[in-house]
Amino acid sequence: MSKKYVIVLAAGQGTRMKSKLYKVLHPVCGKPMVRHVIDELKQIGADQIITVVGHGADEVKNELKDDSEFVLQEQQLGTAHAVMQARDLLQDKEGLTLVVCGDTPLLKADTIKAMIDYHINNHSKATILTAVAEDPTGYGRVIRNEQGYVEKIVEHKDASDEEKAVKEINAGTYCFDNASLFHALQKVTNNNAQNEYYLPDVIGILKDAGQTVTAFTTNDFTEIFGINDRVALAQAGKIMQQRINEKHMRNGVTIIDPEQTYIDATVVIGQDTVIYPGTMVKGNTVIGTDCIIGPNSEILNCDIGNRTSIRQSVTHDSKIGSDVQIGPFAHIRPQSLIHDEVRIGNFVEIKKTEFGRKSKASHLSYIGDANVGSNVNIGCGSITVNYDGVNKFKTIIKDGAFIGCNSNLVAPVEIGEGAYVAAGSTITDNVPGDSLSIARARQVNKENYVKNRMKKG
Repeated sequence: MSKKYVIVLAAGQGTRMKSKLYKVLHPVCGKPMVRHVIDELKQIGADQIITVVGHGADEVKNELKDDSEFVLQEQQLGTAHAVMQARDLLQDKEGLTLVVCGDTPLLKADTIKAMIDYHINNHSKATILTAVAEDPTGYGRVIRNEQGYVEKIVEHKDASDEEKAVKEINAGTYCFDNASLFHALQKVTNNNAQNEYYLPDVIGILKDAGQTVTAFTTNDFTEIFGINDRVALAQAGKIMQQRINEKHMRNGVTIIDPEQTYIDATVVIGQDTVIYPGTMVKGNTVIGTDCIIGPNSEILNCDIGNRTSIRQSVTHDSKIGSDVQIGPFAHIRPQSLIHDEVRIGNFVEIKKTEFGRKSKASHLSYIGDANVGSNVNIGCGSITVNYDGVNKFKTIIKDGAFIGCNSNLVAPVEIGEGAYVAAGSTITDNVPGDSLSIARARQVNKENYVKNRMKKG
């Protein structure tokens, strides 16, 4: 079995993106486009991946540091020049070398594998991935001979009218015999409209040397989609989102309206979960089975158990158990731990809090920097007063406690097991277990007050 090497072209700044962010780091469905490429390449069993980067590409290196080596293309002098930067790492090796663009996140591992098999079976020195375009304007044309082998690739700007009529286009992905590639690269010139060293010129050089050059055509035109601006970025995102949603649906997830549901590529969802429209599930989120998510909910980096419902709510960077009900209109902020069978109702905000099993905060509460035990009931309008303007403090509510409506628990404070806090109380001291704490002024009724006031007026 031949060794497989990969060169990923990622040196372009992407000026048409009009962004401070390096082009290949722009996300498509929650993952940088170059990460999509690398993850697909890892599936083909590549022995070595080398990414060609430009100056200032430290963020690219950081993103790919566990999966790739790097070479620097100091000046952007064309794709052949970019591949040449990997010469010292590869030129003396035997095997196959793939060249893939870092801005083609829709390319699939299965297509790359099929292309490699085609290359091997045809004893080719080079194989080009191609597609048939209804409108090939702007793409390099693949010119075949009468036997169907590739004669040459002509860039659109350099093509004759006859060549421009060809609809088979170069997808920018190649499979080469490694030794033949680096031998041919030494003969590439920049005698063209752009004064650049084009990698497709290697094809003509190999052909002139009597070598076999083939083309493998993908029937999915979207795979070759390259991203150069924000418009293309959005188009790629839409295609990727369709793929992601279809994958989940085929795995047993119900998505009521796929066109109004946005799921990142990194998300895992269990069978028989239902996703309602207007929902965004992002980051490293894992959702269990039989859950109901949405409508109009945002889930980011959360681990959610089974049979949990999250409706019209936002949950970020938290762990949520099974049989939990959240919403509508609740907000679970980062570093929260919601145990099983909890009820978080409308307009409740939870922040950096552990919420024990079967506890409830049904409406209009803020619980921050707290540890809430099991079977606790927190009444409407109650809050943990966790901030004194300088520091945050912790509130502890032990098992079975009952917090009456419109209570303020001024941290640091502890409510004992089974204790009751009377409605409208402001608690500044610890409450012992099984106690009733009342912290409010005694009610005074002044009879005839209004009548007497009107007389004075």
